[in-house]
Amino acid sequence: MSTPSEPGDGRRDPDLAEVMSERRQLINLAYRMLGSLADAEDVVQESYTRWYAMSRQQRAAIEAPGAWLTTVVSRICLDLLGSARVRRERYVGDWIPEPLPDHAEWSGGWPGGDPADRITLDESVSMAFLVVLESMTPAERVAFVLHDVFRYPFTEVAEIVGRTPAACRKLASSARHRIRGPHSAATPSARRAGVVRDFKQAWEARDIAALVGILDPDVTATADGGGLVASLRRPIEGAVDVARYAVEIVELAPDMTILERTVNGQPGLVAERDGAVISVMAFDIVGDRVRHIWAVRNPEKLRPWTAES
Repeated sequence: MSTPSEPGDGRRDPDLAEVMSERRQLINLAYRMLGSLADAEDVVQESYTRWYAMSRQQRAAIEAPGAWLTTVVSRICLDLLGSARVRRERYVGDWIPEPLPDHAEWSGGWPGGDPADRITLDESVSMAFLVVLESMTPAERVAFVLHDVFRYPFTEVAEIVGRTPAACRKLASSARHRIRGPHSAATPSARRAGVVRDFKQAWEARDIAALVGILDPDVTATADGGGLVASLRRPIEGAVDVARYAVEIVELAPDMTILERTVNGQPGLVAERDGAVISVMAFDIVGDRVRHIWAVRNPEKLRPWTAES
């Protein structure tokens, strides 16, 4: 992004440092609202475009540039979430949020900078959390993310969402109720990593019985190819069917390499073939069993991973 300045004055804009310092926070906010790093970056770029479309006098009249940018980003996200529902109805197969790597596990760099340098990898970006956010209405999601994740008071949330504080409180409460179910029994990270490692070893050994023992009886496996690569069109349910399908994948691609990697801040797996990432897998683990597997195969969602080497 070039250094903005007032047309013809040849000087750096004095508020540049202040507004650019908000960029990481804004991308964190937009990613949680949209579930897409690419869309989050576009939204933040648009917010800066709107900021610098104003005159210097108009910008000087804004007492809190960070709050102004947060409002703009949130409202753009609210609009995008509304249109996204229509787009995702036409999406080929299931739509899964874009997975994020942990830059510390890679030696290379992602074009434009490592995503993990800008996204804080905590529980609020776990795949299980983001998938639940996808089930919310746009207003619920925005109100919940702003209040419960980023701790904005309901008076400020109301101004952004365009509803009363009481209405926003109800939206967040409804969203919170959705979240409690899937996250009622969090498994410690070390145990999650052990379960994922056991799954990897059983998968590589093509041991269906071992896989069934690791999977919850009602496990669901969902894949996202976006119509760009071969993938599941609908989820597979049940431990036996998921285990059999996993073994079929290994048999069809015996040269595939499976790596343990952090996916959205949680233990996950990455599948490589000929040195290229072809799938990123996130897991929802309850106790010592895998309850849900999300496999992202859409190459457009793997750009933060395929650039790493």
